[in-house]
Amino acid sequence: MNQKETIAVLAVLKTAYPQFYRGLSPQELQETVTLWSEMFAAEDFQVVKAAVKAHIATDAKGYPPHIGAIKASIRKITQPDEMSEMEAWGYVSRALRNSSYNSIKEFERLPPVVRRIVGAPSQLREWAAMDSDTVQSVVQSNFMRSYRARSQSEQEYLALPAEVKEIMAQLADSMSLPALREGDRSYDIKKMESEIEARYLNGD
Repeated sequence: MNQKETIAVLAVLKTAYPQFYRGLSPQELQETVTLWSEMFAAEDFQVVKAAVKAHIATDAKGYPPHIGAIKASIRKITQPDEMSEMEAWGYVSRALRNSSYNSIKEFERLPPVVRRIVGAPSQLREWAAMDSDTVQSVVQSNFMRSYRARSQSEQEYLALPAEVKEIMAQLADSMSLPALREGDRSYDIKKMESEIEARYLNGD
């Protein structure tokens, strides 16, 4: 979305919430346009406009949306069938029925995001060897907690502006950290920040 399109989106918000945009100086308006343009540079104009209108249509409090709220609305529009943690565990649970001897085949059948949580076919085989009570309590709980954390990390990464993603990828490359790829958006952002901070403090 470019600056001209950003102005069009903000014009919609100004019409819906006139009291919140009244009295802004030309400089403040330009700063708002610049910020929104940068934050949504990688987003399609029509998708952003649809997300803004969706917020307006469902808003019961009368407050204009912040950038994060529109990012969340965009995810709902572009990823309406995002898998829940229980649905993700359902894939694992079904795979375990046949993983004592066919863990590789079952692992390959899992959706990519579920495979990343499980880790390897050997993990399926190990879980399949456990008693069912442990699997349905301890293993399920740990898996769902990991899935929630991974899902949150993916959402945080998706919400980042393209410029920030590029900077993070450059930092990862220069510090020999795991690469950030658009195809693998689940990288733990907080973990990367910790690794960068640790190397900085250690003088690496």
